[in-house]
Amino acid sequence: MAGAAPGELCGGLLDYKTVKFAQTRNRRVGLLHRLLQLGVLGYLFGWVLLVRKGYQDTDGAPRAAVVTKGENVFFLVTNFIATAKQAQGTCPESPTVLDAICTEDADCPKGNPVIHGNGIKTGRCVMFNTTRSTCEIYGWCPVENNTLPRKPLLAEAENFTLFIKNTIHFTKFNFSKCNTLQTNDPTYFKSCTYDPFFNPSCPIFRVRDMVEAAGETFGDLALLGGSIGVRIEWDCNLDQPTAQCQPQYSFSLQDRMYNFRTASYYWDSQRQLYRNLLKLYGIRFDISVHGQAGKFSIIPAAVSFGTGIAFFGAATVVCDLVLLYLDAKADFYWKEKFEEAKPPKGKAEAAA
Repeated sequence: MAGAAPGELCGGLLDYKTVKFAQTRNRRVGLLHRLLQLGVLGYLFGWVLLVRKGYQDTDGAPRAAVVTKGENVFFLVTNFIATAKQAQGTCPESPTVLDAICTEDADCPKGNPVIHGNGIKTGRCVMFNTTRSTCEIYGWCPVENNTLPRKPLLAEAENFTLFIKNTIHFTKFNFSKCNTLQTNDPTYFKSCTYDPFFNPSCPIFRVRDMVEAAGETFGDLALLGGSIGVRIEWDCNLDQPTAQCQPQYSFSLQDRMYNFRTASYYWDSQRQLYRNLLKLYGIRFDISVHGQAGKFSIIPAAVSFGTGIAFFGAATVVCDLVLLYLDAKADFYWKEKFEEAKPPKGKAEAAA
């Protein structure tokens, strides 16, 4: 098979292809083209510009400060069990501790700790009451009281209020905003209570409202305690007036039981050390702050519009592929779209 001449190969490298436009009366491909263009427009204006605000520069890592009468995590006592005047010594372990149940001294090996108990076994099995025997222990005696009240002792805590002041700063835009109303009225913060519709700029929250917003009732949660997450969300469009940059609060239940122990120690007149033990039940509030801000910038705007224009070109490419490869008259469209153009020969070439 004869190879191509070197001149023809070199000439092919120097060929130039230019676009040729051919108008076709193919309604199906024309409809597809318009639908693709509408889809691109919907994506560009609906999603990129309106929803994602692709014309804005954003700051998604703000600096936030929270001021409360406590910390970002604080605890409200609603119930408690008190064990008064404990002293170090020996006493029967509680029968509610499985490892403490015994029938003879051999069940209480000396020196072994009571698993999930209150002290170290002394080696003796003693009477806890008229019906139960438990291992004697060395520890804080008498052992901790575990009788929980049937109703929360601090039921009125539902009407307590929490002061939560939050300031956020978007460093990229040098913009700061506080969640409190800027007012000269000294009585405003003494009388207002947060309401998402009527009083959104009041930083004082009623405990009952926060618990109900998390989907619980205060009475149920106050008995055994629980944990509630308080999320403060700032989503600020800095192309709009500053007053429209307001935080959104959400409350979620994180745990249905929360308690811890604390003790106060003292010496009596005989220099004997005692303590009062409290097991506190209550509601723990965890505050977290999140936010982002956006402002018009020419660079992301140009990128977004450039992406839209590129998608318009992709719509044309898709329609060309359908026309040239999938249509029943693909051969005809191939001949009309691709044509080799040769310049007319000169007189000398015609005479040769």
